[in-house]
Amino acid sequence: VRGQQVDTWFIPQKEIVYNGLLPYSDRLDREATELLAEIKANLSRAVLLRELWPGVAFWSNKLFSFLKLYGRRFSKEDHILFIKLLYELVTLPNLEPHMMQSYAKLLIQLLKKKELLSRDDLQLPWRPLYDLYDRVVYSKNEHLGLIWFPNSVDHILKALIKSCRLYFPVSSTKEMLDEWRPLLCVFDNIMQKAISNMELFLPTIMPPEEHSQSFQLWFNELMNLWMSVQNQPSWEGHLVNLFARLANDDIGYVDWTPYIPTIFTRILRSLNLPVGVSHMVAPRYLTNSYDIGHLVLWITALLGGPGNPAQKELTCLFNSIASFYHPSNHGRWQARLMRLLQRLPACVVRRVHRERHAVPSWITLVPECQRLTDEDLQEFTRSLTGATLQAMFSKTGSTDAAFALQNLALLTPELTIPPVLEKTYAAMETLTEPHTLTATLSCMIGMARSLVSPNSHYPEGRGHVLPLLMGSLPGVDPNDFSKCMITFQFIATFTTLVPLVDCSSAPSQHSDLTEIEKNLCFASAEFEDFILQFLDRCFALIDSSTLEQTRDEMETDTQTQLESLVELGLSSTVSTVLTQCSTEIYKVMALQKVFNFATANIFETCVSGRMVADMCRAAAKCHPAESLRLFVPHCCSIIFHITDSQYHTVTRVDGEQLLKYQGDLERILCVCVRLRCKRAYTLACSLLEHTLRSLSLIYPTEYRSTSGGFDTDLPIRDWGRAGDVADLGVCWHVPDQEEENFVFQLLSRLLHPELQRIKGHVSGDQPMSRCAVLLQSLAIVQHCLLGAGSLLPPLDGPHVSDLVPSMVNLGEIKLHIGVDYDDSRENYRVSICQTMRLLLHHILEHSEDDTKSLFVIIKIISDLMFFRGTHKKDFDSRWKSFTLVKKSMENRLHGKKQHIRALLIDRVLLQHEMRKLVVDGSVYKVVHQELLCDLLLLSTSTYSQVRSRAQHVLTATLGTFSFSYRDLIPRTLQLLSPQHTTGTQQQFKGALYCLLGLHSSLGLAGARDWDCVGEVWPALVRCGLSPSMTLEKQSICGLLDEITDRIHRQHDTIGIYFTVSNMFINTTHITQSKNPMPFLEAPSIEELKEGLQRHWYLLISCMRVCLCFRPWKFEHMAADLLSLQLREDHPLPPDAVLYFTQSLIHDSISIRKVAISAVAGILKQLKRPRKKVAVKPSDISGIEDPEGVCVGDREGNRWLQYDSNNLPLSEEQWDSQPYVEKTHWGYYSWPREMMIHAASEKPKDDLTYEEMSEGEKIIFEYFSDPEFIDQLIEFLSLEDRKGKDSFNPRRFCLFKGLFCNYGDMFLPLLWPHLEQLASDPHESSQRCVCEITAGLIRGSKLWSFSKVDRLWQLLCPLIRTALTNITVESYTDWGTCIATACEGRDPRKLHWLFELLMESPLSGEGGSFRDASLLYVLQGGLAQQQWRVSELLHRLLAYLEPKLTQVYKNVRERIGSVLTYIFMIDVALPHTGPTSSPHVAEFVTRVLEQLKPLTSELEIHNHVHEENTQETDECTQAVKLLKTVLKWLMASAGRTFTTPVQQQLQLLPLLFKIAPVEIDESYDEMKQDARMCLSLMSQGLLYPEHIPLVLAALEEMAGSRSWHARFSVLTYLQIMVFYNLFTLLSVPAEVLRIRKLVMQLLLDEQLEVRDMAGTTLSGLLQCQFFPLDPSLQTQLQTLSQTYLPKARGELASTDLVRRHAGVLGFSACILSSPYDVPDWMPQILMDLSDHLNDPQPIEMTVKKTLSEFRRTHHDNWQEHRQCFTDDQLLVLTDLLVSPCYYA
Repeated sequence: VRGQQVDTWFIPQKEIVYNGLLPYSDRLDREATELLAEIKANLSRAVLLRELWPGVAFWSNKLFSFLKLYGRRFSKEDHILFIKLLYELVTLPNLEPHMMQSYAKLLIQLLKKKELLSRDDLQLPWRPLYDLYDRVVYSKNEHLGLIWFPNSVDHILKALIKSCRLYFPVSSTKEMLDEWRPLLCVFDNIMQKAISNMELFLPTIMPPEEHSQSFQLWFNELMNLWMSVQNQPSWEGHLVNLFARLANDDIGYVDWTPYIPTIFTRILRSLNLPVGVSHMVAPRYLTNSYDIGHLVLWITALLGGPGNPAQKELTCLFNSIASFYHPSNHGRWQARLMRLLQRLPACVVRRVHRERHAVPSWITLVPECQRLTDEDLQEFTRSLTGATLQAMFSKTGSTDAAFALQNLALLTPELTIPPVLEKTYAAMETLTEPHTLTATLSCMIGMARSLVSPNSHYPEGRGHVLPLLMGSLPGVDPNDFSKCMITFQFIATFTTLVPLVDCSSAPSQHSDLTEIEKNLCFASAEFEDFILQFLDRCFALIDSSTLEQTRDEMETDTQTQLESLVELGLSSTVSTVLTQCSTEIYKVMALQKVFNFATANIFETCVSGRMVADMCRAAAKCHPAESLRLFVPHCCSIIFHITDSQYHTVTRVDGEQLLKYQGDLERILCVCVRLRCKRAYTLACSLLEHTLRSLSLIYPTEYRSTSGGFDTDLPIRDWGRAGDVADLGVCWHVPDQEEENFVFQLLSRLLHPELQRIKGHVSGDQPMSRCAVLLQSLAIVQHCLLGAGSLLPPLDGPHVSDLVPSMVNLGEIKLHIGVDYDDSRENYRVSICQTMRLLLHHILEHSEDDTKSLFVIIKIISDLMFFRGTHKKDFDSRWKSFTLVKKSMENRLHGKKQHIRALLIDRVLLQHEMRKLVVDGSVYKVVHQELLCDLLLLSTSTYSQVRSRAQHVLTATLGTFSFSYRDLIPRTLQLLSPQHTTGTQQQFKGALYCLLGLHSSLGLAGARDWDCVGEVWPALVRCGLSPSMTLEKQSICGLLDEITDRIHRQHDTIGIYFTVSNMFINTTHITQSKNPMPFLEAPSIEELKEGLQRHWYLLISCMRVCLCFRPWKFEHMAADLLSLQLREDHPLPPDAVLYFTQSLIHDSISIRKVAISAVAGILKQLKRPRKKVAVKPSDISGIEDPEGVCVGDREGNRWLQYDSNNLPLSEEQWDSQPYVEKTHWGYYSWPREMMIHAASEKPKDDLTYEEMSEGEKIIFEYFSDPEFIDQLIEFLSLEDRKGKDSFNPRRFCLFKGLFCNYGDMFLPLLWPHLEQLASDPHESSQRCVCEITAGLIRGSKLWSFSKVDRLWQLLCPLIRTALTNITVESYTDWGTCIATACEGRDPRKLHWLFELLMESPLSGEGGSFRDASLLYVLQGGLAQQQWRVSELLHRLLAYLEPKLTQVYKNVRERIGSVLTYIFMIDVALPHTGPTSSPHVAEFVTRVLEQLKPLTSELEIHNHVHEENTQETDECTQAVKLLKTVLKWLMASAGRTFTTPVQQQLQLLPLLFKIAPVEIDESYDEMKQDARMCLSLMSQGLLYPEHIPLVLAALEEMAGSRSWHARFSVLTYLQIMVFYNLFTLLSVPAEVLRIRKLVMQLLLDEQLEVRDMAGTTLSGLLQCQFFPLDPSLQTQLQTLSQTYLPKARGELASTDLVRRHAGVLGFSACILSSPYDVPDWMPQILMDLSDHLNDPQPIEMTVKKTLSEFRRTHHDNWQEHRQCFTDDQLLVLTDLLVSPCYYA
């Protein structure tokens, strides 16, 4: 009753518009309202009852379906209530991960349209969401196996945060910064966490008045950090993403101008393009490059505004990388460049849409002055056109370029379309390059709408339509498949947009036409011609594709895949063309032509026959009345003599038209269906199915581009018109009474007798003689069901009761799909169902080998349950192709669903079909239960193919009917149980496959339900005793492995406590919210369920019992599954603890591995909580931190530093000092509340045995047993895989847990073993010591002083012994061990270890290897401590400096690496005070002092030979020192955060001296290193203040006497300019200096240097670093015209040099534009040609240049020749082909 009054009360948030266009839309409102009321009632009831499963889970799924069907069809209040409810559900603390994930998905859907809810409507607290994210992504227990998360959980949570951050309150920014600022310690991994959290959470969409409380709090601080960090650390990408988002959300409110050069420089660097001669890219750039999606956002947001500064840089960026887009260039960087090109225009289109066309909402608009003007857009297009036109033909395909062009054409059609048109016409004329045709056509397809639509910017575009269509016809070519497909697509696209109507008479009737419109009208007379030619081409195509029957015995009636694609293309294009042409053209020519072709020729039925049939179908579909008049009578007359294949497709047309031929059709069908020949009756069945479908389905009858038909006055005005959603005018075919009668008449004449026959066959009255007869009957049944499926009501009946206990109604949704079922008629679905079940059991008993019939039966069963007119698979593929077409034709600029009418109609039809397919969550009825049991029988039958098909249907059914798995699992398990003695192996395998299917993606529910898990897992383990189980069969073993693997992969922790916090009570608002009123009685809140815990205990004890007597395979399975049951919220029962502890010394290695992880997890569960206290840092140090940001070493955090004068050496000191274990605290700022372990509270030294819990006692007893320990250590020190083993974190966790929980109780027993292992040099023994030692040191974190002191008395000698025995295999393990031990520990508590390691690492005893290893181990420890051990770093540096002149290479490399870490802390970041760690500057000064002797020498020779180390003269020592310094420079190039440029510059001259010119592997190490250093340094990032210094150094080197040095200056310069392009361009004075430097080197006396200068010049011109202005041209001209006097045949060298320099300059100009011809080029080429007969080396240069010019311009020579005059062309042809070219 309520339902009818409800409609008018509320304004829906946003509905799906397509629902209103369905023929039965009047019933949808009421349906939606009732459904919403039901969802609200049941959801709130479930929440109040606190029944998260199944209640809340079930109804939140229903809400998801509701959103899919009706969109957000509820009031704003409801919307907000739903969001708040789900937000609370997601952030519940103990929610099981899978549920949390599904609520998160639903919440993302609800928050998707941000314009619907403003920040005033909704505010969400950020803290609960952050706690959830932190708990999941940075989970402490996941690696111990205490909790399992689904794989996709990270992505989903991030997406959720992105949707929610819009609604965080104003104060949240400040709270977030307080939370994460203390983590900003650049040396620590935690930096990554801090920055990525900021990127995710910080809100950026705010009204302008709130900006001071949002981004202005952090912008300057983070921006300065980004500006000063150099080597792309891994977190820099997150920072860039944050800035990009800020720029995009607040265009016009942030001033980016000062940062623009830096931004573009870094963008260019992050593209990792290879530059210069050596092509070396430092490895770090490859891993941490920026995300293109965000870069594009950032660039787009910077455009526009007064002066548009960013556009200049963007133009420059694309000019400098344009040549990389040329198809002949290829590399790993290409994908990124293409993505940049593809996404940038799309992003600009989005921005213009937002500024000009978007519906105004609460989000702040872009201020007027910042919006993009038309001039800005033209500038933008110009900057991209060059690169895009080259990318069109790239090797990876033209899709990226086509997408870019589509968007550019939307912005500025007048600039984008003409150049592509030009290329397209050229491509249509050439025959030799088909790939250019496919590329240009695919680009034109994207631009079709911009070309055709009446557009003020580019009106002449429409004139090109006809020439393009006519020109593309030759592409319908049977010999070239890809060309044929793209041509079909092209023709279809254009004809969809343009009505093919002859309007040539229009100008005489209308006087108001513009000139362009008149021309169009006259041109449209050619359409007729086009259609005729097109049809002729298609007929030719059909003639040439026939299936040649070569050998008689092979029955090939299938087409090849290519042919079927062509067939598809052909039929869809023909139907589009015929749909779009006017009735005159259609009737007079097209139809008659098709009819004559079809009737006059005879086709073979396979390939060409199908194609003809398709064409006939297309013709019939467009204008059914006329075409059926011709075809049907003709076919009927023939069919009485023969069967023909064309017929069945003609009937895929509008049902009303078919009624006229009712009698004929029925006669034919009755005859043909009973024909003997298989091909004949399949075609007849297919005809039957299509006839029934045409009569009974609901579908639109026409898809023209304008709704009324084409008889309007001026069709040309409708070109490219978008469909209007509000006024689509869809004509629907809805079956009327007459058609329904005809359908049921056919069914009673054809289906009824077949069912009777089958029944007769089963009862044995009239058995059928052969299988074939039965198959024919089945085929008829199947096709009738497929044809009339939508008129037959779905199966119904009583429900299966008691499947799942719930206090909420779990009903199904009934959707109306436009058919009112008539109960008076016979329900054929039920009768088919009964007959099929009888037949099935009959076949299984008597003739199980009749698999063909079984296949059909399985299909029929699946259709009985699901089919209502559409199959899911067809729907999915149509949805996919719909989105593809939509993408290629959409108009993102104007938005608002401006699609073509045909597309919109298609979408409405898809909406209708989607409603037929929504079946998830249907109620499981008895009928279904019977069918499922039949399927289970088939799934476990004898033949594997029958089994697999049945299993497929079975898993689909499980996903559909709610909770049906609870009925099916017990039945399946019965077949596996040891008691089931009659089973066969096939049954056993089938049952296992069903279980595997249960854990597949669909049936995940069953894998998460305690009742089922409790039955399945033990049954899996028990089935080992089943009589039909053999491990000999490979397939069964594999299956079992696959099942455990599937369980492993998909097992997430399942919740035990489904409690709900009391906060939920406020969700009762939903129950009171009006419209639609939920109707329900208020529930009484009941007892919470403890049942689930009980299940868990049962499961574990079950599994324990199963473990005793198994074949090994099953024992492994049991151990595996049992280990999945560890949880963080509940300790493991004692008998499971006992099992795992015993398994630590099990014989099988895989079980030992499982046990090690499990026991580590158990120890974590048993860990006792420790008390923590809050401290104020200022109380300890007595110093308040100053206001503002103050980073780094300062008075306030001095007390955290390691200080050897103040170490805790006695009990009192140990207890009195506060220890901070987290290394990053206090570096940037202090946390709000600092919690540290209470020092004051004395830990009770040991647990006494009485106080231990059951589990603790078990572990204690085993580990106190000497035999157990002997056995365990023996196993742990075995090697697993030779040479592959390394430090195992699982074992480390095990020992850490032991020592943490039990103190030093087990040390006495373990110690002798450790000592023995430490003295054994074998790899596996050393590894074992490492794992235990690291565990010991970390586990002793909170021991009392006396214990720790005793421990170190023992450990120090042990570590010394081990380090003296260190070997190549074990040094990495020791490094890991020490690093692990020091990680996250206060250095003062480990002073014994540090002092031990610092003793004398480079003693020289034990050779170079030991020295290098000891340094490595020491470095591992110190690196973990970062800035807190500055004193140790000073001591280490003082110790190393005299030893830098090492002879051995491995020690040198290690020292280089250690030096990097020593100076790592000396960074020049904003707000950072000078560090107390060692400074680079002082070190470099000292080193330079020692390198003095080298700077004076001319050539440096490596005169140290490794043997005679006695020489001590200064030079030798300096060379040795230099080698170590080089190693340090190389090591630090990629690791430090800021590069000390000034210090490096002082070393440059030396490097230039040594570095060799040519690449040669035979050079000694020092030269190689110097070269490497130069390459790395030239890639460094420069700041404006450093540029003058670098240039000064380069200018000085350019005057050097060694030509090698001068040559290296040029290579250095090339790379430096490219990697710092925009920074340099922002300082014009320096650009001039560089130009001067290059010109100076162009006049160098050494030929190699001149050549290189030429190359450099061409590179600089190419990235437009400075323009080719007249002054440069005259300068080169003057040089090249230097007069060469002949002096007794000798050439005066300076004159020759000058002349050569001029020629080289010209050559550089020509090579600087490799793929086009600028207007200055012809003249310069002429000038060059004058020098062809000059003396060498000039002649050589000219030849080289000309051949290079020929190579690069050869591809598009037709285009390029336009740029030259005739005389010039004569000279050129002469030059390029003259004999001298070959000489």
